[in-house]
Amino acid sequence: MTRASLAIAIVVAWSGLAHAEEKRKIIGVLDVRVDGVPADVASQFQNALESQLDSKRYWLSGRAKMKERMASSMKWVDGCLVGKCLFDIKTQTGAELVIHAAISGSGTSYGYVVTLLRTDIGAVVSQQTDRCDVCTLNEVMTNATLATIQLINAVPDALPDDEAERHAAVALAVKPLQADLAKARGATTKGAIVLTVAGLVVGGVGAALYFAQDKPNYALAIAGGGGGMLVGGLTLFAF
Repeated sequence: MTRASLAIAIVVAWSGLAHAEEKRKIIGVLDVRVDGVPADVASQFQNALESQLDSKRYWLSGRAKMKERMASSMKWVDGCLVGKCLFDIKTQTGAELVIHAAISGSGTSYGYVVTLLRTDIGAVVSQQTDRCDVCTLNEVMTNATLATIQLINAVPDALPDDEAERHAAVALAVKPLQADLAKARGATTKGAIVLTVAGLVVGGVGAALYFAQDKPNYALAIAGGGGGMLVGGLTLFAF
């Protein structure tokens, strides 16, 4: 192989590696809180997660690395766990998802809560929690790790568009209102027809009595009432 061929092969190999790196989804460990268990459980959980997570699909950025990268942010406040404050994490680290975990224990009772969040909108994607009254710390660590991997693997390659979801939610909420409005309009139209026809009939009767019986006042009142009903019906049609 000539030097030129070797150089081309190296460039191609590096390009392929860079492309593979770009395809991997970055997931950050936002926090691992422990209560009633040794402090090093947090690092053990993170190491177990890193060793078992599919490295071809995901790049796990540990808690220490996340804090290091966020140190240069002018907006980040340590303690942000949910909401719009997570967006700066995406800007600074490129992480699309972050993990917040809590592992607790008391005697032989242990439990965990693992929450997966989107950094673009600061919303919870999914959550897994469990507790056992008689088990070991190793068992709860194993269960918490497997639960976290399951949550991550269940996330689609392309996260749902939040704007589209919001429009769908609004449309779903408005649909019953639209149906009620249609019913109301239908009832209004029927009422307008009835009122208009009644106005014409009553007005006609009043006019007939007025001219047939030497213009009595009561006939004029009947005709006026019919006219009012006619105007009311025509007004309803306008709406």
